[in-house]
Parts: sequence; C-alpha cells; structure tokens
Amino acid sequence: MDKKILVIGGVAGGASVAARARRLDESAEIIMFEKGPHVSFSNCSLPFHLSGIVEDSDSLVLMAPEKFKSQYNIEARVNSEVTKINRKEKTIIVKDLTTGKEYEESYDKLILSPGANPIRPGSIPGINNPNVFTVRNVVDIENFSNYIKNNKVKKVAVIGGGFIGIEVAENLRLAGVEVTLVEALNQVMAPFDYDMAQILHKELIDKGVNLIVSDGVQKLNEDSIELQSGKKVDAEAVVMAIGVRPETTLAKEAGLEIGETGGIKVDHNYLTNDRDIYAVGDAIEVYNRLTHKRSRLALAGPAQRQARAVADHINNVCHRNTGVIGSSVVKVFDLNAASTGLNEKAAKAADIDYGFVYIIPGDKVGLMPESNPLHFKLVYEVPTGKILGAQAIGKGNVDKRIDVIATLIMMDGTLEDLKELELCYSPMFGTAKDVVNHAALVGLNLLNGFFKQVPVTKVRELVEDDAFIIDVREKAEYEEGHLINSINIPLSELRQRTNEIPKDVPVYLHCRSSQRSYNAVMALQNMGYDNLYNISGSYLGICCYEYFNDQVTGRDKIVTAYNFK
Repeated sequence: MDKKILVIGGVAGGASVAARARRLDESAEIIMFEKGPHVSFSNCSLPFHLSGIVEDSDSLVLMAPEKFKSQYNIEARVNSEVTKINRKEKTIIVKDLTTGKEYEESYDKLILSPGANPIRPGSIPGINNPNVFTVRNVVDIENFSNYIKNNKVKKVAVIGGGFIGIEVAENLRLAGVEVTLVEALNQVMAPFDYDMAQILHKELIDKGVNLIVSDGVQKLNEDSIELQSGKKVDAEAVVMAIGVRPETTLAKEAGLEIGETGGIKVDHNYLTNDRDIYAVGDAIEVYNRLTHKRSRLALAGPAQRQARAVADHINNVCHRNTGVIGSSVVKVFDLNAASTGLNEKAAKAADIDYGFVYIIPGDKVGLMPESNPLHFKLVYEVPTGKILGAQAIGKGNVDKRIDVIATLIMMDGTLEDLKELELCYSPMFGTAKDVVNHAALVGLNLLNGFFKQVPVTKVRELVEDDAFIIDVREKAEYEEGHLINSINIPLSELRQRTNEIPKDVPVYLHCRSSQRSYNAVMALQNMGYDNLYNISGSYLGICCYEYFNDQVTGRDKIVTAYNFK
C-alpha cells in the first residue's frame, strides 16, 4: 500500500524531507502545508534585500508550489494552517486561510517542521506599534522594506545582536539608514568569546552603527525607544531580533513530549513519542556532541541533515546521528566571522577543563595583495588536546579555517592531528604553515608546558597593577602606540639588554601578534628565566579589546594609540 506523508512547514526542513522522500519512493503521496504564501524560501538571505544585494524579494522564493508539483510530484499547499493533530485517528485539521474553510487530511507518517517564532515580549509597552517589525519570512522583509521606503525612514533601532540583528543592521547601513544596535548582553554574537567580540564591536562602530550593549528595551515609542538605563534613542522604526522561540503549539496540544530546552523532544531518528510523527528544524531540541547535553540550534544546515534522516528512516534507510557542534559564519561589513564547537564560555558552563590559543597570523603570505591579519582562537581539552572549538575573524577566508576545525571535531581530532594536517598552499591563498597548523603548534607548546601565557582580558589589570611588561617590537612600532607602562626592548636587542629584565617578579611580553614575543620568551627561558608570560593576542588584540571598552566605559586609556596596522 502506498504511503501518505504529510509535512507541516515548507521551508528548509520541511521541503527537504518532502524532496528526499520523493527520491526514495515514487509511489508515496506527499503533501506539504505552509501557513504563509511561500514555500522553500531562503530565510537566511532575507536581510540582504534591505540593501539591494538581493534586489527583488521574489528571488528569495526558491521554488513555487507549481514547480514542486511538476518536478517532484509533491503537493505544496500554501496559506494553509494546520490547527490540530488527531493522533488517534491519524489525521490533521487544516484551515485554508484564503477561504476560511477547514478540512481534514489523513496521514501514515507526519513530519513537523514549524520552525521558530521571533520573540516579541508582550511586557514591553509599544511592542505592537505599527513601526515594530520582526524578520522571519518573505512577507516580513517586504513589509519592513516597504515601510522604510513609504515613510522615508532615516533612523532604525535594531534590538538584538545575534545573526539576524547584525545582518539587518549592516544592510540598513549599506542602504544609508542610521542604525542603533541594542544588545542586552555585554557583547554581540554569543558564539564568540568576549575578547573576540571586541573586534566585531570595533567594526560596527567604525561603520557608523550606534552600538549599545549591556542595556535592554524599556519602552517603544513611535519615534524613539527608551532603554532600561534611561537612555532615549531616536528611531522611526524598530526591528526585534532578540531571539526565537520554538513553535511547539501543535505538538503540545497533540500531547507530544517537549524536551528540557523547550523544543520538541525527538530520538536519534527524529521521532517524537508518537511512532508515526517526526520533527525537525528549529522547533526541536538536539544533542550536542561536545557537551553531551540537549540544546537548541536554529541553523539551516542541521535542519536539512535532520530532514534527510527522517525521509531515510521512513524508507528503512540507516542513519547515524552524530549530534551537532554549531558551525556558523556571518559577514560584518568588511569582516568575516566564523565559529564552531565550544567557546570558552561554553566549555566553562560544561565544566570541561580546557586551554586556548589566540593568535593573529596573516591570512596569506604578507607579500600578496589583500593580505590581512586573521584573529584566530582555538579551544582544546586538557589534558587530551582534543579540539573543542574555534573562532576566526578577519577580512579573508575565515570559513575555510573554521570548516577545517569543524571537520576535526567531528572526527574527534586532537592538537596533534591538527598539527599534521596537510592543507592547500599558495601565497595567494594562505601560508605554508596555515593558520590552523600554527594554532595547533601553539596549543601543543602550552599543553606541554613549554611556555605560559596570559589572556588579553587581563592586560588592563596588569597595567593598573604596574606589572613589568616588555614590548619587543621595534622602536618605530613602539612609538606609534604602546601600553602606557611597557618597556621597549626590541627582539633584535634582547640578548644585549638582559640586565634590564628582572628574575624576581613576573615579566609579561608582547609584540604585534605574539610571535616575536614567543621567540623572546623561549630565548630568555633558555637563559634561565622562569618568570615569563606571553600575552596572547599581543598588541593587535589589546587594541581591539580596549578600543570598545574605552568607548563604552570612559575609563583611563591604557594604550597610547590604537594602531591597528
């Protein structure tokens, strides 16, 4: 007997289940229901319509219902809201939003892919004002874009510094709109550690975004927003991008089990507690490969893999659930920022003993055009050296490096494995010892105790305590900008000036990117010094870290000049 498969939700997860199910079974009857007017649209591309990078909003729709029918023999019903699941009868109730009529549809297998809804806190006065928007689908972005054009909006407040908030802010700036970005936490982009996020903070400020962190929204007005700190910011329109909440209404009402994270609970085959109902995408909770705990992950890649697994299971094809690690990338004006696995915050929260590397090598050979620094942070387990995660920010190919790390994580790779990876090399594309190889070598040196380091986050404390800090850059570099209490002993003069370096107090060394200071540390250790610490991130990292702190706090500067060359 031919199977009848119903899919609720027609974007990444739902459309992928339907398409894969058809490839595996030509005889199955497959019907997909979507509450909105579009199926299979590129929701990750929505913000780029605001700047005109995606010129026509119609191009955001990847496949029309007619094409699903003609090419895949899949019936895609848009403007169709599923209002109830009758598990005992194995039917659903569908409301046709164009006519208002309801009807019943039976199923053999049912797949839930309802996604997640943008959070709109009802406790905030003005949250339902006509100038307050969210970005979830094509209709949302069209409405917001039209509002800006029709009302000649010049000032917009974006609430939330995650992926959507950052991309909306950037594309509005590219369109010439004045943007205030408000984030309740002390940094944007939670996948990055605080020290790395400062690089993104600087880029946002440099590109004209009025960035406000550690502050939340108190009230929304027609022409302004009021913050919890008492600040008032002019804003003719507001975009709420403070996160998403899994859409579990149907599942709860049907008695399907909800997990500890608030997402639909599924097993390794993405089956719910009903053996004929599956769930995928933003609405479910997933298994984190590194923390061994349940979590939620609203990313398109995992949703599509889940979708394939579901279609395979329905058709008796084996599937291996490897868990998730959370790999992502975002463009922030001239910078690219990517991350995978655990950052320091997540490793601490999971009670994992870890170490980290923060290096700033070039993304390609320095002689080549468009060679730029690449800020790279690698997190590894102690004492095994197992790779736990990485973050990369720069103008070059950060995704390439993070993809390498993500692959190693999925293979349970270690620092030793990363050190030995043979990767592509050409001066135009990278360096013979790539950034990731370099990070592994530094990590192994730290793990094996060849030298000690202090993080860039501790530098202000060291300066305020008048610690003994040596800057080993050349004199001309030092004069362009330096830590206010540092002593300049260039690496080229180090061996002749050891009499200036004490052995009875901790000595902290840095250069531009930590490489020369590492060489200085090793040389001095070979001369009998055992009181040395290399400052990770060095001068470039210190400048990025302190630049934003000074902008926000107004504290005394510890750097004479922010020299980012």
